[in-house]
Amino acid sequence: MTTTIQVDGMNCGHCEQSVVDALEDLSGVSDASADHEAGTATVEGDADTNELVSVVEDAGYDASA
Repeated sequence: MTTTIQVDGMNCGHCEQSVVDALEDLSGVSDASADHEAGTATVEGDADTNELVSVVEDAGYDASA
């Protein structure tokens, strides 16, 4: 399953990597990518959407599903 969430606060490639690292540490995520220009993160796997938002917020970014 592919899930895309909105992520505010990413300004560069380093920010994207921080979001990806946080998402990939979550159980149920098989792959993740982030795009600071679009303000999105896309996740492959069966992780709960609320958990995705939570880990991105814990990494210091505003997120919503």
